[in-house]
Parts: sequence; structure tokens; C-alpha cells
Amino acid sequence: MLLLEKPPADRHSFLEDVQGILVGTTLVALSIQFLRASDLITGQIAGLALVTTYASDWSFGLVFFLMNVPFFLLGLTRMGWRFVAKTTVAVALMSVIADTLPLVLTINDMPPALGAVLAGILAGVGLISLFRHGATLGGVGIVALILQDTKDIPAGYTQLAFDLVVFTLAVFLFPWPVVVWSLLGAVVLNTIIATNHRRDRYIAR
Repeated sequence: MLLLEKPPADRHSFLEDVQGILVGTTLVALSIQFLRASDLITGQIAGLALVTTYASDWSFGLVFFLMNVPFFLLGLTRMGWRFVAKTTVAVALMSVIADTLPLVLTINDMPPALGAVLAGILAGVGLISLFRHGATLGGVGIVALILQDTKDIPAGYTQLAFDLVVFTLAVFLFPWPVVVWSLLGAVVLNTIIATNHRRDRYIAR
């Protein structure tokens, strides 16, 4: 029986990385627009930082930065400087796009169910684009990629498990419909990642 060997991984070129990271960050930034229009919240470290600011007097920016520091150090030791450099660029780029996009695009009065699904789809596809070009938006995404590479645990499942913790905490701070619809968005997002981002299907780095 003839066994076909897998072709060696093909590293993306610099321009391909630029395109992939730009597309990924733009889609995630757009997903935030849908969340805002639906008055919903998000998961991951950004969601945990938001919940923390509601329970303390700390600023969101400070909490978000401090929570990401251990993950960046982990990424540097386990994934290398290229990964951390790309992730840093992606985080900064997404922040800029998310802040400037509302100046040219306004979305108002979106039903929460529709907003949750659309935000989940956009963020899921955006994060896949980042993952496939060796970057994340920091935080749990770094752990998710490490576990997928070393333990074959789909990245989407790791992120969803963390999101469940975030939304459990959010129940005590937000109206339950907000938490439920926001959780729906997180499920859509992480299901897309778990289904479509697998090393046995996509090997380019």
C-alpha cells in the first residue's frame, strides 16, 4: 500500500503576512462594531478585563495590558519572537482600526441575536486569518495555539472554555439577556475556529 507523505510546510511571504494580518484585524474590528450596536460584550482577555473594571476602579487599558503580559512572555518562550512580533503588530493594528472605524461607519439598533451571530462570524474568520499567519490578538489565543500544536486540542475549544468562565462572571454584572446573546456570539466564533483551523488541514506558517 502506497502511503503519500505530507508536503513540507510552506512559510508565508512577508507580503502575504501583511495581507493576512490586515484582513484579520479589520474583520475583528468590524465585529466589535456589531457588538457595540447590539449592546453586547465579548469574551477572551478583553472580556475578562472589562468585567474586572466593573468590579474595581482600574482602567480598562491598564487591566488589559497587565493581563496580557504573562501571555506574551509565554508566547515568547514557546512560540518565538516572530510570533510575538506579529501578535504585537496585530493587537496595535486592531486597536487603531476599532477606534477609527466608527468615524466612517455607523451601525445602529441591531437586534442582539443578529449582532451576536454576525460578530461571531466576522471575529472567527478574522482570527483564523491571524492564526494562519502566525499571529493572534494576545491573551488566551496564545495558549489556544500552543495547546493545539502540542496536545491536539482545537484552539476554538480552549477559547470557548475560557469564555464560559468570563460570561459566568459577567452574569453578576450585566443583565442576563446581554450575557446569553454575547455567549451565543462566542459559541459561533469558537465553533468556526475549532472547525476550520486544524494543523492536519492547513500546514502553511
